[in-house]
Amino acid sequence: MSQATTLGWTREQMARRLAQDIADGSYVNLGIGIPELVARFVPEGRTFIYHTENGLLGMGPSPEEGAGDPELINAGKRHVTANAGAAYFHHADSFAMIRGGHLDLSVLGAMQVSATGDLANWSTGAPDAIPAVGGAMDLVAGVKQVFVMTQHCTKTGDPKLVEACTYPLTGRGVVDRVYSDLAVLDVTPGGFRVVELGPGVDLPTLQERTGAPVLPAEVHHGGTSS
Repeated sequence: MSQATTLGWTREQMARRLAQDIADGSYVNLGIGIPELVARFVPEGRTFIYHTENGLLGMGPSPEEGAGDPELINAGKRHVTANAGAAYFHHADSFAMIRGGHLDLSVLGAMQVSATGDLANWSTGAPDAIPAVGGAMDLVAGVKQVFVMTQHCTKTGDPKLVEACTYPLTGRGVVDRVYSDLAVLDVTPGGFRVVELGPGVDLPTLQERTGAPVLPAEVHHGGTSS
């Protein structure tokens, strides 16, 4: 197989890696798309309480194909499961949780993330683009921390991590950390900084596929890096 097909993490590996950074007992909202995969991976000894905007706290992962309850779905209309102790509530109450600052973390997909943490994840601005942002603007404004989980580049090879977003923004300066197939990167005052490189990825390769400068991982005592 060529290097292009083996470089970095798979989507499932990205989700597992992200789950390692969620604190025990966190209340977490998972965005539509690949962030939903995070629900499959809860590190041993930890408990996460997953929230979905349409009114469920205690959401579990997607069921096996054909085994879902047609009335049990997430905000993306995908079948989900409910963990023991799950609660159902009105849509307005769900957004009161978000806007009231009661969720610890939101994991969202992205079309673009800027070096200053701006997020564009709902529209390209094209005339035929979707007409509404959904709950994303509420999430980035109301939760305590925002992680982005996304492929590093588009299907045509354009970088999603850029100096400045060109698509309509979901929020300014809201992204704390990015998990892509190539790397985990923090958004810092100096721009994107490497936390961890994916399998087979070196810094020049990452820089080549990123539309903004990438800072190397910080070196700590003893010569080890983050």
